[in-house]
Amino acid sequence: MLSTIFALNAISASGGEQLRLAVSPAHSFAPSNLNIRARVVPNAENRALTIVAESEDFYRSSEISLEGDHAPATITFEFRGVPGGEYRVSGVLTDSAGRRRAIAEQQVSVIPSGLGQ
Repeated sequence: MLSTIFALNAISASGGEQLRLAVSPAHSFAPSNLNIRARVVPNAENRALTIVAESEDFYRSSEISLEGDHAPATITFEFRGVPGGEYRVSGVLTDSAGRRRAIAEQQVSVIPSGLGQ
């Protein structure tokens, strides 16, 4: 069954929800395109956002530079052609010294198609 409900899960390094992730679809068939929407609370310390999708056999990441409190509040990423597996999609918000300001994670499931997987 495919789910179109976004599950939001955020863990912040400082106790607030500075970073939220919404990954769609939460369940899909391989190969799948994962759409990731990151909501970042504007802050002068924000300098980079890294998004990672990883399973036992697959890893993909993307990083974007942020201009502190002038950066967009919502940033979207798309990982195309993701193979079957159980994935942890995570986002890490960092400052200019590379220190983690916030971390958010979400689990997604991509069901193998049975064709070479």
